[in-house]
Amino acid sequence: MLKKFKDLTEKEILALAISSEEEDGRIYGEFADALRESYPATATMFEEMREEEVVHRDRLLAMFRRRFGEHIPLIRRENVKGFLTRRPTWLVRPLGVNVARKQAEVMELEAQRFYQRAIARTTDASTRELLNKLADEERKHTQTAGNLEKNLNLTDRQQEDESHRKLFLLQVVQPGLAGLMDGSVSTLAPLFAAAFATHKSSDAFLVGLAASVGAGISMGFAEALSDDGSLTGRGSPWIRGAATGLMTTAGGIGHTLPFLISSFHLATTIAIFVVMVELAVIAYIRHRYMDTPFLQAAFQVIVGGLLVFFTGYLIGSS
Repeated sequence: MLKKFKDLTEKEILALAISSEEEDGRIYGEFADALRESYPATATMFEEMREEEVVHRDRLLAMFRRRFGEHIPLIRRENVKGFLTRRPTWLVRPLGVNVARKQAEVMELEAQRFYQRAIARTTDASTRELLNKLADEERKHTQTAGNLEKNLNLTDRQQEDESHRKLFLLQVVQPGLAGLMDGSVSTLAPLFAAAFATHKSSDAFLVGLAASVGAGISMGFAEALSDDGSLTGRGSPWIRGAATGLMTTAGGIGHTLPFLISSFHLATTIAIFVVMVELAVIAYIRHRYMDTPFLQAAFQVIVGGLLVFFTGYLIGSS
């Protein structure tokens, strides 16, 4: 069971801060090691960030020992509800500099928000002072992470736009894309199984509609309950859940609507064309917003979609 942040004691908050700073420092060390040969300047910046995280950890350790003694509770990010699940991008070789930079931005935004929330949960004056200082330093780290890309020179307006873009990506695009992919792919099998089993457009439409709405409700609640957004800054869980649910339903409805046409063969032909367009759109969105190479994204999405489609076809034709 994950612990809620509001239920953590001051001792647990400090222990969590220590483990988080240590983890972030090790990740920055991995980034520096992976980029040192091709991007030495960026690697140096990551190494400096690693050293600063070590200093943060040591300051937190000193505060913990002064207040609570030597024993530090074993509590990590993954034990507390509200943190983002990190993909282990630091293990990838070769590592893309933009991937590392974006990961660092998210990490620092999350760390800054963590300290801001921790301050509100702390009553000891010296601890609050330390957490305030760390929050300010993490805010500077966020700016540093945003300037890791070579020759990046943004104006204040561009920085604001970039901040909005990142929030839009976290709050809308990522959950919406997950829903669109699930709705577009998962509903193919029941829709086309019903279509080829009955050869009736009306029956296929009802099955597709039920599958789309059901999948939308399921995915919407799953996203809303996965992260309350308190530490990640991803916004209201209900907004993210609504985005996921609506896009899941839309992904399934798109290739269901053609079966409103009474002619079964015409409806099936149009539905297959719509599926092809949907898969192409998903591949583009993954390429545009998730930094996935277009051919790789297209291959993954199209192969997955075709497998589900043929599963429905074989079941419906049997």
